[in-house]
Amino acid sequence: MTIQALGYIGLHATSLEDWSGFATGVLGMQLAGRSNAELSFRMDDRSQRLVVARDATDAPAFFGWEVADGAALDAMAARLEAAGHRVARGDAALCDRRRVRGLIATTDPFGNRVELVHGGEVTAEPFRPGRNISGFRTGALGMGHAVMLVQDIAAGLAFYRDILGFGVSDWIERPFRAYFMHVNGRHHSFAMLESPAATTFHHFMVELFNLDDVGQGYDIAQEQEGRIATTLGRHANDLMTSFYARTPGGFLVEYGWGGRRVDPATHQAEECTAGPSLWGHERARMTAEQRAETQAMRRAAADGGLRAPVQVVAGNFAMAPGECAWWDEVKGAAE
Repeated sequence: MTIQALGYIGLHATSLEDWSGFATGVLGMQLAGRSNAELSFRMDDRSQRLVVARDATDAPAFFGWEVADGAALDAMAARLEAAGHRVARGDAALCDRRRVRGLIATTDPFGNRVELVHGGEVTAEPFRPGRNISGFRTGALGMGHAVMLVQDIAAGLAFYRDILGFGVSDWIERPFRAYFMHVNGRHHSFAMLESPAATTFHHFMVELFNLDDVGQGYDIAQEQEGRIATTLGRHANDLMTSFYARTPGGFLVEYGWGGRRVDPATHQAEECTAGPSLWGHERARMTAEQRAETQAMRRAAADGGLRAPVQVVAGNFAMAPGECAWWDEVKGAAE
């Protein structure tokens, strides 16, 4: 697979001041650079992961997808051009702004600027979060994921799956149609939700190392009127425990913990019929009919005893003592 990770996201914003407070005070990112025209934020040892530029509108500006090296970048340029997509080479000044060694840019079927890059800049300066968090789960998994509302999922699959080589992790058909796609071990780095009304940016996701980071972020977001867009819950496919907050740009950010990993070499895509969430995730922006259907699907999951182990990383958990004979017997029978 040529694309390795979602390296960074750029946004247009009408208020840099609001983004400065939100990205640091709620999400816990580090403000890495500030000018009258632009803000940049860190999440880890990369020089920047999120770039927010002052503009007359609030919208996505670009999505940066990483490849291994210059040869892989050239191969992707040739592949895009062979498929009829115009490709522009980034000059030294643009590469400096993006903090990468090499860059090409094209446009996806939805009008988004897609940048393919290699050699993301790493800094020796320690990451200093904007609030006290354990840190973001990034590394080889990349920044997180990005999700679009689209009118034509088939066009998106033709571009992201067939040309760029993204793998389909799974899809859902109810209460809305959606495809989830991976480029590494993260269950999905990109997803498309079908929306007959419009094509627009839905959300980006950042994943925390510690569940308490998410819970405390939820508390902070609840203190700000109108900030919570989707309540705390757990997804049925990637098993992420998360909530969704409204950003200063009007689209959403998913703030999560415990995302599922897949093996890109062996993973087989299948329809997820349990619905978007095992529990929680009450969505304010859905229609009344969709909300009723998601509630019914969550109740069916509960009535059917649908459960999934939490997905944890080393050092992030401790085994509870086996003090319940009944539970030990149930687990023993299952094994």
